[in-house]
Order: sequence, then C-alpha cells, then structure tokens
Amino acid sequence: MAEKHLLLGDEALALGALHAGLSGVYAYPGTPSTEITEFIQNHPLTRERNLHCDWSSNEKTAMEAALGVSYAGKRALVCMKHVGMNVCADAFVNSAMTGANGGLVVTACDDPSMHSSQNEQDSRFYAEFAMMPCFEPSSQQETYAMIRHAFDFSEEKRIPVLMRLTTRMAHSRAVVETGEIRPENEVHFPENPRQWVLLPANAKVRNQALIADYAGFGEAAEQSPFNVLSDGPDDSLGIIACGIAYNYLMENFPDGCPYPVLKVSQYPFPKGLARRLAARCKTLLVLEEGQPLVEKMLCGVFDTGITVKGRLDGTLPRTGELTPDCVRAALGLPARAEYAASQVAVPRPPALCQGCGHRDFYTALNQVIKDYPTARVFSDIGCYTLGWLAPFHAFQTCVEMGASVTMSIGAANSGVWPAVAVIGDSTFTHSGMTGLLDAVNAKADITLCISDNLTTGMTGGQDSAGTGRLEAICLGLGVEPEHLRTIIPLPKNYPDMEQTIHEELEYHGVSVIICRRECIQTARRHAAKK
Repeated sequence: MAEKHLLLGDEALALGALHAGLSGVYAYPGTPSTEITEFIQNHPLTRERNLHCDWSSNEKTAMEAALGVSYAGKRALVCMKHVGMNVCADAFVNSAMTGANGGLVVTACDDPSMHSSQNEQDSRFYAEFAMMPCFEPSSQQETYAMIRHAFDFSEEKRIPVLMRLTTRMAHSRAVVETGEIRPENEVHFPENPRQWVLLPANAKVRNQALIADYAGFGEAAEQSPFNVLSDGPDDSLGIIACGIAYNYLMENFPDGCPYPVLKVSQYPFPKGLARRLAARCKTLLVLEEGQPLVEKMLCGVFDTGITVKGRLDGTLPRTGELTPDCVRAALGLPARAEYAASQVAVPRPPALCQGCGHRDFYTALNQVIKDYPTARVFSDIGCYTLGWLAPFHAFQTCVEMGASVTMSIGAANSGVWPAVAVIGDSTFTHSGMTGLLDAVNAKADITLCISDNLTTGMTGGQDSAGTGRLEAICLGLGVEPEHLRTIIPLPKNYPDMEQTIHEELEYHGVSVIICRRECIQTARRHAAKK
C-alpha cells in the first residue's frame, strides 16, 4: 500500500533503492551523500533482510565490492560525493566494460558552490566519458521513482548507471509517495562471463559492443518518461532544464511556463528532442546545475542560426549553484521584492570544536615547529583541516585525500626539512596507507602525524575503518617500532607531546606519531547512549 513520507532527496533515493530489492549499499561518507547510507543503515528493512550497509575504506573499494554484488546477480548501490568519483574512477570506468549482471547504481552527489568541497566538478562528465547512462532527478518524488527505474534499466541494458544528485536536491525535503517493495534478486551469474575478464582480447570485443550499446542508451533517453518536451505559447525562447534546474524554472512560473521546455533527467543527452525544440525556437536557454556540459554539447547538435545561452555567455553565473533568482534574471523577469533583515548576524568562520583533540595537537606541534624555520607541514582532508584557520595556522597545504603523506615525501626529496604530514585516522585508511608504504620503501625523511579521533568526524561520526588497528597497520607497512609513537592530546600532556614531536623530527627517516583522543562530539553521543 502506498504511503507518504517527508524525505530528504538523499532519503528518497535510499528508500527507493530499498524498495527496489537492494542487497547492499557500499559507500564512504562525504557531504552531501552521507545521509543515503545512514538512512539505509537505520531502516527496519535493512535489519530484516540483513543487507550489507557497513562503510567502506574508500570509494574505490566500495565500487569494486558493489561490482562483485552485481556479478552475483544482486542489486547494489554505491554512494559518494563528487570528488569520490575521482577515487573510484578506475573501477567505475572499467565497470562499463564489464557491464552489469544484477542492477548496479552509482550515486554521486555533486556540491556546486563548494559548501564542503575542494572543487565544483560535475559527475555527468564521468558518465559520458565511461559511455554509461546517467540519471538526474528534478524532485524528491522523481528521485524515489528514478532509482527504482535505474535498477531495472541497469539489468535490462546490462550496464551500471550513474545517478547524480546535487546539494540542494540531496538536502531539501518534500513529500514522497512510495510504491511496492520488491524482494531481493536470487544469485545468478553473467550469461557472458568473458566480458568480466578484461584481458585485451576480451576488452576489444566488449569495447565495440559498448559503443553500439551507447547508441541504444541514447534512444532510450529520447523515449524516457523523465525527459519531457512540453509546449508553450511563446516561441521566442526555448528552455532546456536539467535536473533540479527544472524546479527552479517552474518556481518562477507557478501557473505554467509560457515557453516550450525540454526537461532533461536521463542521459545520454536526448539530441532528437533538442532538435525538435530548436525547430520552433531559434534562441535556447540552458539551465543546468554544475558545469555547462549540455550547453557545450549543443554546439554540435544544430545547424547554424540557433543562439544558445547559459553559463558560457554570462546569461547565468559561471560558477556556483543555480537559484530561482538567477534563473529569473536569465529569463529577463523583474527581481523579486527583497526584505530587509531584521537582525544582522556577523558571519563566523568555522572552527575546531572546543575540547577537540586536534586543538591540543596543533598547539603542541606549533610550539615545536617554532624551532625549525624551514619546516613545512602538509595536511589532509578532514575536520582537522580547520587547523589552517586562526588561531593555529598550523600547515601550508591541503589538496586531496592522502596527499599530505606523499607531498611530504616529495618535499623531503627536494631538501625540505623537517617535512611533516598531518592526516586523520579515517583518511589514513582511505588513501594514506599506500603513501606511507612509499615513504618506508624510500626511507623518506618525514614525520607522519596521524590525528586519531576514533571516528570519521567531519561527516558526522561514522565508523572509521582503522579504529584500534593503526599501530598494527603502520608496523605491517614497515615503520620501525621505536619510531612509532602514541601521544594523548590533552593540555596536561603538552610537555610530553612536545618532547615526542621534537625527537621524531630529529630522526632522519620515517617516523609516525599517532595522536589519539576520541572526537568530543562522538564522546558526547556515546555518553548520552550510556
């Protein structure tokens, strides 16, 4: 029986996947995707069916494990934020070559405006690059329906599919009406096992088949119920609205849009529908969240005489999220009345929590670093990255997951001393272990500080893959036992902390300092449960 729920876009996707017969979710936490996995972890159906829902060490391992589920004929969901697509790219691109057996949906949640990210990359490019179908819902209700359709499509076409959400879709709520709950698939193996062995002889054959299949994916997009060309009385402008941008458009026309509109939520981009729109309208406005993927595509779709407007020509902002107001301006509509704020709040930069162990670690590290004018500290991605801000200003670089370790190696190789790397426990097991192995093999002159708060703190306190194992991992990678040190970051321990840091900076080789104290927020939650 149909029910109605008030759901985030993330939650609508998660519930739709559960109702589609999901057998497991594989993910690494990252805003704005985290709530998908957390919803599945806490749903009664997950416990009833004993579905896999543990966090993976990183996005690549998540993608590979889900590919194994698909090989076995069952349905798997992979979840990550957009930069996680870079981590899983090897497995993702090659999964288009193997194809899918059980339904396989990869969800990437993009973060335009970079609310909590290093860049604004658009995951639709990955789907095009891998020759894979892509789905981009325009509402929470469509998200629920679309994920179910995506699993069916994946099995029908024998191909993994990409599902793209953006921050506002992921983190806004709407009422969603649910449908039937289907059972899990039974185990069954691929009809053509050769294509799952990507030796060159097999891969060459599969590559030709994939190219032919991609044309079929385009035909399916032309007929998709999620891609709709609607009429309007005013042909002076045609609008192509992708994903959530369709919502922003219709918010400005509550009584119906006066222009013809092509709503796009399934890719490959439906060029036939676009040509039908261009036959009526010689000026087209492209509304798409993220980079101008569709806008660039249109350059090769039409004959001359069509004017395309969007992000590239300045009609819309080149960066950042779309909003109903910037869409309104692009349409030439008068600005809405603005309301003066009754109280002006002074913006405050983010800061490490009071009582956080990272604070005490940076205080001790900064005190020691004062004695080394040529020292450079390379940091990583996590809540400890806030140590770049006042009052600590504790490091000089932060690029991507794991880069602290390997950048410190390169700097040390170039003569920088001391070269210090700072990485969190979850990031270390995500992408730092291989860098430490490189350091050990090269006998690099670096000091690696693993700030272990016993959780994945930045995304809300999810389990960390290395909890209780960091010393064993470091020793297994070849760190000398006498240069594997553990400190407890508390003000009363500053003298001992500073002495340990100083001793390991003076050691010309690989040393690791594990700075361990539970995240203050996680500790409070644990105390509340008790």
